[in-house]
Amino acid sequence: MERRLGVLNAQAEEPDLWNDADRAQAVMRERTATEKRLAGFRALEQEFEDTLELIALAEEEEDAETLDDAEKALAALQAVAAKRQLESLLSGEADGNDCFLEIHAGAGGTESQDWAEMLVRMYTRWADAHGYGIEWLEESLGEEAGIKSTTLRINGDNAYGWLKTESGVHRLVRISPYDASSRRHTSFASAWVYPVVDDDIDIEIDESQVRVDTYRASGAGGQHVNKTDSAVRLTHAPTGIVVQCQNDRSQHRNRAEAWKLLRARLYELELQKREAEVQEAHEAKSEIGWGHQIRSYVLHPYQMVKDLRTDVEKGNAQGVLDGDIDGFLEAALAAKIGAKREP
Repeated sequence: MERRLGVLNAQAEEPDLWNDADRAQAVMRERTATEKRLAGFRALEQEFEDTLELIALAEEEEDAETLDDAEKALAALQAVAAKRQLESLLSGEADGNDCFLEIHAGAGGTESQDWAEMLVRMYTRWADAHGYGIEWLEESLGEEAGIKSTTLRINGDNAYGWLKTESGVHRLVRISPYDASSRRHTSFASAWVYPVVDDDIDIEIDESQVRVDTYRASGAGGQHVNKTDSAVRLTHAPTGIVVQCQNDRSQHRNRAEAWKLLRARLYELELQKREAEVQEAHEAKSEIGWGHQIRSYVLHPYQMVKDLRTDVEKGNAQGVLDGDIDGFLEAALAAKIGAKREP
């Protein structure tokens, strides 16, 4: 890591670096991210050494209370080190990139649309807690409550690497707030995650195979942007992929963002094809129906969230819905990396 930082520092000092603004920004982003990771490692190393010294001193003075506190601190450091080790394995071709996150309500009308909005809240709270930036690209509101679909861009180091295992169907069981008889309902919504494609990655798209539609925007902020046909929808005929963007008043900017999203979808499709031997998300996507969810969120008759791929479960369902999903992300990522290492 120190060697890589040295290379980046040398590149940052090149006199003609800023002649290419895109390359300069990429170098500076990578340097900042590398400096942050290196600082985190050094802080962890120093805290480990300090804790060992405290343990030795407590044993020497037979201070049981201090020894107990130091051992707890050491156990906490072990957990942090395990997470850093896992994070260091985010070395996939696009793991370090920003990502697009799409949420779609399943069948079931208002129930599923409300659940889809709850998922959006969960992911945006997770992103906020980790210092990631969030851009809203598209939102289609439900008739009574919730959303039919939303597309977000999550910006930050390793955003795609952390969230890429979240693609799939999510199932909610609860007493419906929309049922006058207070009956239990099961709702479904899907989440799909795609990497933002760097400009230096060449994704060939035959524009003659892409249908471009424009329409008036709706959803959050719609009262400001829906006076003209500023929203843009692209349909890629060979794959059937549809993307849309409506977050800006400018059709030109929405069109540009929609093309970025389409490139990301096609790039992610190519990545998944390369990893077909380890049952990547593209294979799962063709098989997943509303009865093949990756995670269940139960709010009644008990509270539990369980990931059906890793068997990780948490009893604090509300905490999970408030964005505490790190345990699920880490377990799914570890399982994914472990599968790749198996012969």
